[in-house]
Amino acid sequence: MPLRLLLVACLAMAASRPSLAQGFLPGDARPEGDGPAIRVAGGWMVAYDETIPGTDVVFRMIPVPGGTFRMGSPADEADRTADEGPQVDVTIEPFWMGRCEVTWAEYKRYMAAFELFKAMRAAGVRPITPDNLADAVTAPSALYDPTTTFVNGEDDSLPAVTMTPFAARQYTKWLSGLTGRFYRLPAESEWEYACRAGTPSAWTMGDDPEGLDEVAWFADNADEAPHPVGGKAPNAWGLHDMHGNVAEWCVDELTSGGYGRQASLPQPVAVADTIAWPTKLYPRVLRGGAYYDEASECRSAARRGSRDAGGTRDDPDWKDVDPNLPKSPWWYTEEPALGVGLRVVRPLVEPDVASRRRWWDADVESIRADTDDRVRQGRGAIGIVDPDLPADLKAKGLTD
Repeated sequence: MPLRLLLVACLAMAASRPSLAQGFLPGDARPEGDGPAIRVAGGWMVAYDETIPGTDVVFRMIPVPGGTFRMGSPADEADRTADEGPQVDVTIEPFWMGRCEVTWAEYKRYMAAFELFKAMRAAGVRPITPDNLADAVTAPSALYDPTTTFVNGEDDSLPAVTMTPFAARQYTKWLSGLTGRFYRLPAESEWEYACRAGTPSAWTMGDDPEGLDEVAWFADNADEAPHPVGGKAPNAWGLHDMHGNVAEWCVDELTSGGYGRQASLPQPVAVADTIAWPTKLYPRVLRGGAYYDEASECRSAARRGSRDAGGTRDDPDWKDVDPNLPKSPWWYTEEPALGVGLRVVRPLVEPDVASRRRWWDADVESIRADTDDRVRQGRGAIGIVDPDLPADLKAKGLTD
């Protein structure tokens, strides 16, 4: 084989091979221990703890097995809405998912990048150029009114809230840069598959909402506030708070017609073919329900957009009291967003760099324009992030 073709083949093999650094153990023998272990080609996916580099913050990732499931709700499910159907058979490849929602302990490290990026720029560290701009990460501006975002507290164990879909995506880009592993938001189909954990029922614990108290913080038991993550029982795959506490961003746009497009494709459908890549600012998909939601809104198949049919959750209204122009591309200011957060996913097979950016970066021109404007005004910041960043910052005296 010519050398050029051999190099291409080797690069393709490397791109498709799972990372051995975290969560993958090679070999045929099942790993010892009580934690979940999923057999995949060449070894086993296992749970692992990820430490955010340069900090002592740790979060746990849980392996989710591949399989095929029926997405959406059956026509006879109580309280279903039309956009939960028609049901679609979806084939899911294995991935890891955060055991819990992203907490303030985790998200505040990303928020701190705002000042760090500004300090880097002032010191001439890692300057942004046309050649590396596509690799840069934006950091959120300081909160306009912290008393709004933190009205329910900012304890490290509470789920982080009020971030926009763009901020959530940039968080996963920042985290990926620091760790060298590809983190992203879930596709909506992946989220529902992980939530169901093999169950066809309305909630993971069955069709009777009486049992929801065991697994979820919702309107009946949450006392109008989110709670520390992981306090309720997990589902069968070890994932906590998939129902209630805070709703979680998926990468998808909430389109009209439910799953009509997906249902028209040959079944089962691959995850890539289920995704409704956003083409406009809103509505974007939220899943899982929040602490202020009724049980029916926390069902496995329940969907919410950042603007619902009645206009009560209109995306621009979530920024209504933000006095800045343009309004922040990273933060919401209104009460519904106090129950909006995120959870991260890491696929077993990582895509190429160009494909990763589709999961991370602004997907609408208005977001790009607003972000650029805010950065120029100093109300946002941008920087290059990779695993060497913590050491580089320390060596330059920018961190302790």
